[in-house]
Amino acid sequence: MGHAEYAKKKIFGNSPDVLCAAISVLVIGTINSLEELAGEKLKVAVNEETGFIKCDFEGVLQEKSVFLLDSMVFSLKNLSKEYGEKYLQVKFEEV
Repeated sequence: MGHAEYAKKKIFGNSPDVLCAAISVLVIGTINSLEELAGEKLKVAVNEETGFIKCDFEGVLQEKSVFLLDSMVFSLKNLSKEYGEKYLQVKFEEV
């Protein structure tokens, strides 16, 4: 069962959690794009056991970086609508 717990054993057998995989692709892909394509300096902390990823930015984001983040959030919100807030909640925290 994946971190999103969408793939229930009784329904999907030992299949991977497709929601967890989709979230991972979006988040990791965005982080990689921010670093490699936009040239942002990031501090990334990952806990693979819990699925937690923290990404701190070392400076003010460029316009293209904001666009990448907006795209990720848009996709995550759509996944939340499709699969349900029981499995994915998109929350914002300003610091």
